[in-house]
Amino acid sequence: MDRTNWPALAEELDLYGSAETARLLTPAECRDLSALYEKPELFRTTVDMARHRFGSGEYRYFTHDLPTPVAALRAALYPRLLPIARDWAARLGRPAPWPDDLDEWLARCHESGQDRSAQILLRYGEGDWNALHRDVFGELVFPLQVVIGLDEYGTDYTGGEFLMVEQRPRAQSRGTATPLRQGHGLVFTTRDRPVRSKRGWSAGAMRHGVSTVRSGRRHALGLVFHDAA
Repeated sequence: MDRTNWPALAEELDLYGSAETARLLTPAECRDLSALYEKPELFRTTVDMARHRFGSGEYRYFTHDLPTPVAALRAALYPRLLPIARDWAARLGRPAPWPDDLDEWLARCHESGQDRSAQILLRYGEGDWNALHRDVFGELVFPLQVVIGLDEYGTDYTGGEFLMVEQRPRAQSRGTATPLRQGHGLVFTTRDRPVRSKRGWSAGAMRHGVSTVRSGRRHALGLVFHDAA
């Protein structure tokens, strides 16, 4: 975590709605996490994206009994993202209900009825893709989340870039495509980012997805800092 330049990451988030961390996992740790996909007892549900018209591919939600690396990553990232979340809320004139302690925040989610784990392990094969969307899940929302690439882009798979599209008022949408580097995290906005306007700050609505995988198999770990209803 300390290898990431967090002030620089915050500036890039302001500009684009996403920004890459330093390497968080070794290749061996990435392979170990990918292998967890074959252990259905670790997950509360499996989602077939084509069935729900979310795209094509599959992902699984972990139970609350998270594997140690997943729990450790979420716990370590939360305090580093919290100052950014609070700064964004201040600029947008929104409440900032997130306490310093992640467990306390999750307890609030559960008290409000958002009591299902939202940590995700995703698997895409050739031809799979993910439609543009937002991971809101309920009334209580943390404005940032993280996806970590678990396979080697360009070697284990091609295509499958992480997509973000910003809906700009009275203008055409703007998109970015980012390859997920193995072991690196990509921090991105859950639903919008502060955008300076003539009247001060406004919320720039954003959605994310995944471009079509052209070859191979792509795994990713999704870390969400609020639970689902």
